[in-house]
Amino acid sequence: MSNLIIPKDYTPLLDKIQTEKGIKLIKDFFQQNLATELRLRRVTAPLFVLKGLGINDDLNGIERAVTFPIKDLNDQKAEVVHSLAKWKRLTLGELKIEPGYGIYTDMNAIRADEELDNLHSLYVDQWDWEEVITKEDRNLTFLKNIVRRIYSAILRTEYLACESYENIKPFLPQEITFVHAEELLQMYPDKTPKEREDLICKKYGAVFLMGIGGQLSNGEKHDGRAPDYDDWSTKNEDGKFGLNGDILIWYPILNRSFELSSMGIRVNIEALNRQLRLENKEERKELYFHKKLLNGELPLTIGGGIGQSRLCMVLLHKAHIGEIQASIWPEKMREECAKHNMPLI
Repeated sequence: MSNLIIPKDYTPLLDKIQTEKGIKLIKDFFQQNLATELRLRRVTAPLFVLKGLGINDDLNGIERAVTFPIKDLNDQKAEVVHSLAKWKRLTLGELKIEPGYGIYTDMNAIRADEELDNLHSLYVDQWDWEEVITKEDRNLTFLKNIVRRIYSAILRTEYLACESYENIKPFLPQEITFVHAEELLQMYPDKTPKEREDLICKKYGAVFLMGIGGQLSNGEKHDGRAPDYDDWSTKNEDGKFGLNGDILIWYPILNRSFELSSMGIRVNIEALNRQLRLENKEERKELYFHKKLLNGELPLTIGGGIGQSRLCMVLLHKAHIGEIQASIWPEKMREECAKHNMPLI
């Protein structure tokens, strides 16, 4: 409850029926635009995977996966996915997708360790996408080009929402600004990572914050990233480290920065070895996924996740993600939200 933001004089611009129609409109339109921009085909994704194969994603490395025993497999444990970065890479290899093409999924997950607030829910839905690349594509120029194409799809979807509902007005800038986490630290050395994100997003409106996961000059990370999917340690052509980042915007409804997507060029053999060593996770080399990657059996890729409910929340100008998706919320939060015109589904 302490993290709940109550916007002053908030009134939803759409009623519940209009909101449900708007959610479908945005989801249908955006995923088609994303698929066209990046040449992706839709595939069916799992809700859970077997524990112990190294396929589930650890995100920032500390979340506990929801697990359960499977009766017909002698009570072998399965895990509900956190995201699908490693599963997608395995799938691209199995499908033998050519460079320049990829896949996307409707990913659903449960993240039981989330701290619930306006943006964070136990239930996660996102477009998880992954594209095969070449070794020549593993650079900052290629990464920025992909980010701009994703952002252009977001802008087109915002235009559709504004055209469909006359009381919704556009607020996203036409261009996204690129900033490295180390640059951001130098700009605001006395601020916390979250405060730095707020300041840079308020300044530019939309930012791709790069190099998340690696240690900065102050000896700290901007934020955590697991060592076995995003490449946050390779030195890029700007002389800084990392080929990954987050798409962040300034969200005026909540008066704060807002993450729409986490993405990046994925680890190659050298980056995986380096990052496992840096994070003292070298025992993972014995897991199924990691063995295949280290044996050169998986394609080089770029990929990420784009929050479905989050994108709908932003483009429909909602104050709480619970106005978009059905989930479990503390009763006190439900009561407080209801008092301030934020009815949670």
